[in-house]
Amino acid sequence: MTKQKQTQYRFDGFDGEWEEKKLGEAVTFLNGRAYKQNELLKSGKYKVVRVGNFNTNETWYYSNLELDQDKYANNGDLLYLWATDFGPKFWYGEKIIYHYHIWKLNIKNNKSLDKNFLFTWLYFDKEKIKQNTNGTTMVHVTKSMIEERLFLSPSLPEQEAIGELFQTVDQLIQLQDQKLATLKEQKQTFLRKMFPAQGQKVPEIRLQGFDGEWEEKKLGEIANLYQPQTITSSKLTKSGIPVFGANGYIGFYSISNHETSQVTISARGERTGTANFVKAPVWITGNSMVVNIDDYLKLASKYFLYCYFCLINFKPFITGGAQPQLTREVLEKIKISLPSLPEQEAIGDFFQTLDQQMSQTEEKLTEFKALKQTLLNRLFV
Repeated sequence: MTKQKQTQYRFDGFDGEWEEKKLGEAVTFLNGRAYKQNELLKSGKYKVVRVGNFNTNETWYYSNLELDQDKYANNGDLLYLWATDFGPKFWYGEKIIYHYHIWKLNIKNNKSLDKNFLFTWLYFDKEKIKQNTNGTTMVHVTKSMIEERLFLSPSLPEQEAIGELFQTVDQLIQLQDQKLATLKEQKQTFLRKMFPAQGQKVPEIRLQGFDGEWEEKKLGEIANLYQPQTITSSKLTKSGIPVFGANGYIGFYSISNHETSQVTISARGERTGTANFVKAPVWITGNSMVVNIDDYLKLASKYFLYCYFCLINFKPFITGGAQPQLTREVLEKIKISLPSLPEQEAIGDFFQTLDQQMSQTEEKLTEFKALKQTLLNRLFV
């Protein structure tokens, strides 16, 4: 069965209608192999790729079994995850065995269908499936269901042009993603090395021009700790002064309760113990503990303190069980180490620059993802 359709935008030099057919008419979906637990080894000849290996650092298992060739995936093969998470994935790497919850896709006629174009269409179709299931990624996709999906394709040269475009966009997204991951890793490394380890009075790495031991103080000696007044959700507005709660910004309000930027610690809810640097003007709710050092600026630097809190494990100080919370009385007794104010400011400036780089990279990553979605909506039906 076929019928003709056109997309919203076309590349220059291409015209004519796109042909519609069932996906199963163009592609063969090959089942992966189900394994018993005792067949999955800690080492062996072949890696066994499972759904979790694509999305997390889940442990790799191995197998020494020799199987039919259609049970292996080779470099550049197109796969489709169909349980838990779902959607298309390219496999890049050595020869592997793919697990039961993964299909390998074989194109029936390479002269009529481009692999990169197919991958992009499957990604586009995945988003449509999610929209029809309230946006959840926990979708169980059956082979009969996916084979019946209606698939639109233009001529092979136009497919190749579209596939190359999205391959370039995906590479840009991947580069930004890798850059962001590298920056986050660098930040964690610098945090560990530029603040003294437990029981130490100097850090492993020192900015040039600074020396001497850091001085230990209780947090309550250098800061005023308090939970501001909480406003009800009915008072939030669509614009105005940002309102910061326990888990981030939650809306806007007509006035602020802080005219200077503040360091906070989430004091209630699932993010209890998370440090935040909240820019002013802002209304901070009672779900956050404000660590206000406006009266102690000759002793401490705000961004330095925020970075210090990023290192502290607040879990031992959390009370409340099912309703976790941090109290002022507990936090005031926490001991922290401080260098001279100039060194604090230099450390704060160092990490603020690093955080700005991370923020800019996140913005660029968001832009590229938005560009991809726009192109998908305009180049596919």
